[in-house]
Amino acid sequence: MTGAPAQRRSNAILAAFSAVCLPLAAFGVALPVTLPEFYASHVGIDIAMVGYVFMAVRAIDIVFDPFIGAAMDRTKTRFGRYRPWMAASTPILMLSAFMMFVMVQPGAGPGYLFLWLLVLYLGFSVGTLGQLGWASVLAPEYDQRSRVYAWWQAFNIIGVIAILILPAAIVQTGVGDYVAGVHIMGWTIIALLPITVGLALFVVPEPVNAGHTPHGGLKVYFELLKRPSVSKLLAADLLLGIAPGITGALLFFFFDQIKGYGRTEASIFMLLYFIGGLVGSPIWAWLATRIGKARALIVASLIFAGLYFGATLLPGGSFGLTAVAMFVAGLPYAAGLFLLRAMMADAGDEIRLETGVDRTGLMFSILSATTKLGHVFALIPYAVLGWAGFEAVAPAGGNSASSLLILQILFIAAPAILIALAAWTLHRYPLTPDRHAAIRAELDARNAAAKTA
Repeated sequence: MTGAPAQRRSNAILAAFSAVCLPLAAFGVALPVTLPEFYASHVGIDIAMVGYVFMAVRAIDIVFDPFIGAAMDRTKTRFGRYRPWMAASTPILMLSAFMMFVMVQPGAGPGYLFLWLLVLYLGFSVGTLGQLGWASVLAPEYDQRSRVYAWWQAFNIIGVIAILILPAAIVQTGVGDYVAGVHIMGWTIIALLPITVGLALFVVPEPVNAGHTPHGGLKVYFELLKRPSVSKLLAADLLLGIAPGITGALLFFFFDQIKGYGRTEASIFMLLYFIGGLVGSPIWAWLATRIGKARALIVASLIFAGLYFGATLLPGGSFGLTAVAMFVAGLPYAAGLFLLRAMMADAGDEIRLETGVDRTGLMFSILSATTKLGHVFALIPYAVLGWAGFEAVAPAGGNSASSLLILQILFIAAPAILIALAAWTLHRYPLTPDRHAAIRAELDARNAAAKTA
């Protein structure tokens, strides 16, 4: 109900809502990690061309995001604002998963990759923006909002872990090879989408924020970008998007050609890294309730930068030591992913109080755009490696020493520096817990007055 007091959503409701993250997270890890490497090594598209295609589609997708977010803000149906968009994204994502994971054959060209990647990103944008906007209205109170997004992130990581286990399990059990594992990954996503989205649509409520119908064009978009609370979040999100994007894009190459580990061992390292993120999520959610979201994220980012740098510097040859190091390095991984989104929802409350307009969809589209822009920048190393003469499948005698040195710099130093810079951008973040509590009190009072009138 509009203007209803804040309430603590049950774990069952949050689990049903967050279950949609399972297939969406599978896309989330496949796009920066599995698919670029798969299309370069199996389909046979030049590694630099793969990078160019992904960057081009990302650039197009980034332009569309604000229009999708603004359309969501204007949506008014008896089913809610965000649920119709979630439903619409499902068939688009199912079709694109079928074409990208299952139907593609060796020899497919850049045009095939471009077309279906564009369709996939369209559906992915609609689905993720719809879910993020829906999450923002489930719990408007400061700490409860952290809890909602912590559940959201936990299921994201579970989805990532499950989809990472799947191809390795297919190979290890002898059911099929690496290509079969990618095909099964696609079929799993196709099966999960209607089940999880349907569960959320029928079980989870969608409160509606009070506010005037959004209006204005690009001017509103740029006014949002100028706000300190928004610009700091976007800068941190961009940096925290580039860093893990680089890690994911180069992980198999790094552990194979630098550390001497096979694809299965590298997959295990990545799996442990994400398990560490799952284990660490409650820590950062708890810390956010004690010192505020911004300070908690600063602490997590600084720790993240140090742990990642140390883990990737370990010499090859010690599987057990590297496995433990990757798990520990992953403990702060999830903090930025869910705290930044909870903070953007808080910033949406501030804007709604000042303007009387709910622009949650537009604001999450801006945040989504910076995340995707970060992933675009994260694929630049593909082009750099291509210029350096690096080959995805090492030639006889291996890649040149100079190209391998560039690979190490890109994989080890660049992410650590970017994560540390993200912590710096959040210094003096203006929207504190006390400030948000005052905003919520004024919004509740205004809504109550409007109902009485």
